[in-house]
Amino acid sequence: MSGKILIVDDAAFMRMMLKKILAPTGNELVEAVDGADGVAKYKEHKPNLVLLDIVMPNIDGIECLKQIISFDKGAKVVMCSSIGQQTVVNDAIKIGARDFIVKPFDAAKVMEVVSKNM
Repeated sequence: MSGKILIVDDAAFMRMMLKKILAPTGNELVEAVDGADGVAKYKEHKPNLVLLDIVMPNIDGIECLKQIISFDKGAKVVMCSSIGQQTVVNDAIKIGARDFIVKPFDAAKVMEVVSKNM
């Protein structure tokens, strides 16, 4: 099933890695460079899934998640975090995130989480 995936990460390298992993899925990939951009792109593109980094400038991933969920209660958001951010990930799940992926990205894990949540 193809759709639209929004990748929100301030690190261009991380966005590139995710795009490389997700390119074969045939989904349309939209990028955002920080939380504020993520909220704006969510409203503009209404993606099927959001892959959302936690630590970002301007608006961090948690605040971005809150704004997306308040805009669309049914939003499917998967948090992307480094090891050691477990409490933040737990908070994100309470707010409404569906799942999380740990950095550095494991292609098989990313594909599994994306196919489960699309």
